[in-house]
Amino acid sequence: MTATENPGAPAFPGLRDADPELVRVVTDGLGRVEALLRDIVHSDFEFVDEAALHLVKAGGKRFRPLFTLLAAQFNQGSTDQVIAAAAAVELVHLATLYHDDVMDEATMRRGDASANARWNNSVAILTGDFLFAHASMLVADLGPAATRVIAETMRELVTGQMRETVGPGAENPTEHYLSVIAQKTGSLIATSGRYGGMFSGASPAQIKALHRYGEIIGAAFQLSDDVIDIASPAAESGKTPGTDLREGVRTLPMLYALEGNPDPRLAKLLDGPITDDGEVEEALELLRESAGLDRARDTLGEYVAQAHAELAALPGCAARDALEELTRYVVERTR
Repeated sequence: MTATENPGAPAFPGLRDADPELVRVVTDGLGRVEALLRDIVHSDFEFVDEAALHLVKAGGKRFRPLFTLLAAQFNQGSTDQVIAAAAAVELVHLATLYHDDVMDEATMRRGDASANARWNNSVAILTGDFLFAHASMLVADLGPAATRVIAETMRELVTGQMRETVGPGAENPTEHYLSVIAQKTGSLIATSGRYGGMFSGASPAQIKALHRYGEIIGAAFQLSDDVIDIASPAAESGKTPGTDLREGVRTLPMLYALEGNPDPRLAKLLDGPITDDGEVEEALELLRESAGLDRARDTLGEYVAQAHAELAALPGCAARDALEELTRYVVERTR
């Protein structure tokens, strides 16, 4: 079945061919999550209400709540607790976006002005804190175990951001980078899977597999983005290549390319943000010719293999088929 034959599928492209009944159930669950998000962040103070809804209304793929709902389909499905947990992880994600935009001095988010650009940094930071507070309120109603899980997750998110901000220091740059994406990206997606299992009656073994799968697939998506930013022309990926180069972010293909005896010209270009379009194109060509890009693809393949291994521990059903499809998509999107 193609995407056009399955028009009710969630917007996430990796699930376009999922079982239609699973799609119906998950889409219904996402609707409930969306309603809860809008309700929970409502404030009687009109300005807070507007700022808090700024990113909620902007939409997005909602991958974290989507994964929470998929993880729940191995057992009892989208219980009220699963819906609350799915909303909580999305609120945490949105809160980090408000804070990230301040740290990155971003001006745009999801096709609109970022909160810090529309108002100011203080408003953006406080709005992020407001969403963190509401996420904590939702999780508190789910019990002490869930509260501890989200606290541990927030610790990982902050540690990952601090690790990235401070830099590798004496640590191996590649190992440092992989640790950053595991904490900044993988940890919250891991919690999404864990919550989906916890609140749908999953066994401890299933919860562990869903948690590990989420951690791995979250990092794998970031690695695939790294590859796409270098390897894929804009016409194919829909994204402007070289964004990381312009921001001075050293991603995995770049780190691999700089190991050993790197091309001197490439090493110079990667020494900081690149503002000249011609130099961006030059760096992209050098990276595409380097061994770094192939090594990054190999590392991505290792992550995907680990994700498939975690799924093998889960019972066969439409939800596992969908996650298998999603896992394959992580690699296919880079080709």
